[in-house]
Amino acid sequence: MTSRRGFIKAGGLALFGIGLGGIPGFLAEAVASTKAPGLFKRKKILVCIFQRGAMDGLMAVTPFTDQYLRAARPTLFMDAARGNGKRTPLIDLDGRFGLHPSMAAFEKVFREKRMAIVHGIGSPNTTRSHFDAQDFMESGTPFRKGTDSGWLNRAVGLLGHEAATPFQGVSLTSSLPRSFYGDNPAVAISNLQDFNIQLRGNVKGANMAAKSFEDLYDTTSSGLLKETGKESFDAIKMLQKVDTKNYSPSNNAIYPNTALGNSLKQIAQLIKMDVGMEVAFAESGGWDTHFNQGAETGIFARNVNDLSNSIMAFWTDMGTYQDDVTVMTMTEFGRTVKQNGTGGTDHGRGSCNFILGNGVSGGLVHGLVNPLAVENLEDGRDLAVTTDFRSVFSEVADKHLNINNDKVLFPDWDGNKIGVMR
Repeated sequence: MTSRRGFIKAGGLALFGIGLGGIPGFLAEAVASTKAPGLFKRKKILVCIFQRGAMDGLMAVTPFTDQYLRAARPTLFMDAARGNGKRTPLIDLDGRFGLHPSMAAFEKVFREKRMAIVHGIGSPNTTRSHFDAQDFMESGTPFRKGTDSGWLNRAVGLLGHEAATPFQGVSLTSSLPRSFYGDNPAVAISNLQDFNIQLRGNVKGANMAAKSFEDLYDTTSSGLLKETGKESFDAIKMLQKVDTKNYSPSNNAIYPNTALGNSLKQIAQLIKMDVGMEVAFAESGGWDTHFNQGAETGIFARNVNDLSNSIMAFWTDMGTYQDDVTVMTMTEFGRTVKQNGTGGTDHGRGSCNFILGNGVSGGLVHGLVNPLAVENLEDGRDLAVTTDFRSVFSEVADKHLNINNDKVLFPDWDGNKIGVMR
C-alpha cells in the first residue's frame, strides 16, 4: 500500500494561482470531513531569497577606499564622502565598506547588529553561465551537475522530524525551484488568494505530471485518505479559512507592490498562520545589469531598493516572531570589477549576501576582499571568491535550524565556517 510519505513525495505538491475557483470538489469534500486542525508548534524558520541574474556586490556594498575600483568604474563608482556635490553618498558602514544609498532601509538593523554581510562570497565553480551557476548553488554541489536534490530539500529532511504538514518547505514561486527538488515534501505557492493543486515541479514526480491530482488520488486507498486528510488536507483547509486577500501586516509594515514584496508578504501570512512552515523561498529578478546599470539612480538602484524595502517590511511585520526567523539572500555570482562600454558590468565571480536575524553576528562585513589591483583579481578581471557559499549556508542552517549534518547538506564540502552566526 502506498504510504502517506510516499504519496507526498510523488506528488511534490505545488499550489499556484490559476484564477478563481478554489480547490477541486473532491479535495474540498475530503478536507470537509476532517476535524479542524490545531495550530502547529512554532518552530524556527529560514527564509531564503535568490537574486537571479547575478547582483553586483561591489555596488551593493562598495569598498569605497579602493582606488583601483574608483579607476575601473569612472561613471559607476560611488563614494561615502559627503558634500562632494556629485551624487548621493554611500552609507559608511565601517570606514571601508559603504552600503548603496537605495538600501538605506538596512542601515538600522546593521547598526543594531542584527544584519551581517558576507563579501567575496560565491561558488568555487568558475562558470559564468547563469543557468549552470544557479543550478550548482541551488543543488549545493557546485561540481556535480546531476544531483537530483536541492540543498533546501535536504535541509528539510535533516530537521529531525517528519513533516506533519505539507507546508514544512514552501516556495512563493509558480513552480518548485531547484533548491526544493528531492524526496522531502515541499510546495510552491504563487498566490494564496486563489489557488489550486497540481503535480508540478518536483523532479521525483515528473513522470506522473500528465496525471491529474484527482486521478492519482482515486488510485489510493481509504486508509491513505485518513492519514493524508489529517495532515495535507488539514493544512489546505487552514488556508481556505483565512482571509488572505485582506491581510493586514503588523506594526504598520508597508510592503512594496512588487513580486518580491508580495512574496514576502505571503510568507509572513503563512508564518503567522502557524501551518508548520520551517523553510521558505522567494526570488527576485533583474540583476543582470550589462547595460545602463546606473549608480545612485537607475536599474540597480531600483532593484536594491526593492530588495531592502521588501525584506525590512517583512522583518517589521514579523514583530514577535523575529526570534524565530532568519532571512538570507543569495545570488549566483557577481559582476566584473571594470565597467563595460555600455555603462554596465558583465558576468563576474564574487558577490555579497545579507543575513538578517537576532542570532547573526551582525554589524560586520564578513569575508575577505583584497585590494582590487589586477594581480588580486580572478582571471585579472573579477572580485575573487574568498568565501565558498556552502560555508555560509551551512552555518546559517546549522545554527538557526539546528541542523548538524554538513555531509548530507553539502556532500562534497569539508570547509570551515566563518562565524557569521553567534
